Amino acid sequence: MNPSLPTENSPTTNETPLAGSPAFSPLYQQIKVLVLQSLQQGEWKPGDPIPSEFELAARYKVSQGTVRKAIDELAKNHLLVRRQGKGTFVATHAEQQVQFRFLKLKPDVGDIASQGPAKRDIIDCRRLQASSELAQTLGLLTNDPVLQIRRVLSFGGTPTIFEEVWLPGQPFKGLTAERLRADTGPMYALFETEFGIRMVHAQERIRAVNPSLEQAHWLQVDASTPLLRVERLSFTYQETPMEWRIGVYRTDQHHYMNELN
Repeated sequence: MNPSLPTENSPTTNETPLAGSPAFSPLYQQIKVLVLQSLQQGEWKPGDPIPSEFELAARYKVSQGTVRKAIDELAKNHLLVRRQGKGTFVATHAEQQVQFRFLKLKPDVGDIASQGPAKRDIIDCRRLQASSELAQTLGLLTNDPVLQIRRVLSFGGTPTIFEEVWLPGQPFKGLTAERLRADTGPMYALFETEFGIRMVHAQERIRAVNPSLEQAHWLQVDASTPLLRVERLSFTYQETPMEWRIGVYRTDQHHYMNELN
């Protein structure tokens, strides 16, 4: 059953809130919420086309212009991708232009894609119990099952990033080091295809550090080498935290770059 929305001819169109959305939100924002709900519920999976603007307008009983404005915002947020002459698709981390959206480390010469695929060495993938800090970060209970993945990313033959990735255990049940090593695509693409979980946005904290002995070993640097420590908390739909990632980055051939709008 299609959700009930006021028609655009109604004088209360922009004043009637949709359940779960802020009061008096514009109609296109209400449509955006409905499309997000469909994405979260898996009606359209990563890489799939969504219905046309005409079809969505008929579904929600609004104008195509209202749908277009909602879709434009979702595309701007990298949740949808417009393809000229083909339609609009659910964004996926498997796409080349999306693979490195969360990776802000850039080579001093060229770009990250020009270096070719990163060489990924999975050190281990262990099932542990959440500490109180980790439980609070991922919205879990202390001692809930979690996964810890440790890996090294190398670019151009140089080990560049050492990462610890923490995931809630239940959504990623069955994930193993062997499965990670067998996959040749981005880790986030594996999360989408195997576990139905899409990371839609992230928060980062950055500081300069010296490596621990373990980090220095895996990155093949001296213990006095300055590195960037990047702590990333990634979210799926509805602001649900789904990954806590702590990486240390070499910057002798790379730099961290972020675009501010």
